[in-house]
Amino acid sequence: MIEIPDELAATQSAFNGAAGRAFIAALPDLAAQSLERWGLRPDGLSMYGMCALVLPVVREADGRPAALKLQAVDEETAGEPVALRAWSAAGAGAVELLDHDPESGALLLERLDERRPLSGEADVREAVQVLGSVLARLVAVPAPEGLRTLGGVVERMLAAVPERVGLLADAADRRLLADCAAAVREVAGEPGDRLLHWDLHYDNILAGRADAGRAAEWIALDPKPLAGDPGFELFPALDNLFEADEVVWRFDALTEALGLERERARAWTLGRVLQNGLWGAEEGEVRLAPDHAEIARRLLGR
Repeated sequence: MIEIPDELAATQSAFNGAAGRAFIAALPDLAAQSLERWGLRPDGLSMYGMCALVLPVVREADGRPAALKLQAVDEETAGEPVALRAWSAAGAGAVELLDHDPESGALLLERLDERRPLSGEADVREAVQVLGSVLARLVAVPAPEGLRTLGGVVERMLAAVPERVGLLADAADRRLLADCAAAVREVAGEPGDRLLHWDLHYDNILAGRADAGRAAEWIALDPKPLAGDPGFELFPALDNLFEADEVVWRFDALTEALGLERERARAWTLGRVLQNGLWGAEEGEVRLAPDHAEIARRLLGR
């Protein structure tokens, strides 16, 4: 039997309702089936995020340490194995996909050093530079066919603006989100074709393991992939480990690392503020998240 963390169960119930509760109820059987399918034995305490349960395992056939990732199949997770294979083929610095069950969505992954996330580095500016170098390798890869696209995401966002912006209680927040939408409209006609991670923050980069010959590498994991413009990738690195006075420095460091045109990257980063603000309004939040609003103000020079 595996232990299902209460926090994961609560998150799934809160965000996915009956489907999330059904996923949690099915996890013990899914774990048992996956362990048997791939000849795995558990090898430590389980880990989890908002959407997935990760079990450290050992592959009994060759003794290789690995990680079994169990998650529901949806629009975001369906593209993960596709993206990981594309990045692996290009040597782009993402976690290696060892096997995948399309029906259940279970992934067997290379095990990284969970004790060394990039967020643990003492020098945050150095962490930003590392993230920039990892991100530059990822977005150099063209997106494979069949992934969700930034063009589709933007079309849905802009269609929702008139209704949802009006749900915000504060006039300054409404103006700020309207300005973000205006910036996105300027670039929406060229949404891009690179393979994007979408959620590359400092906890989604781990050190490689010495027993796999990757101890010197920083490796990306847990993508929510889509095809689009690399400028849409910068927001998590500004928001995670947030420091208001570092927003512009981080933004400039990342645009330089990726070789991006600054104004275009700014518009796409404001698009992420817009995306989060629209989600919040849909969920009943009447104010923008303070950190998100501050990122927008700093990038708009206010």
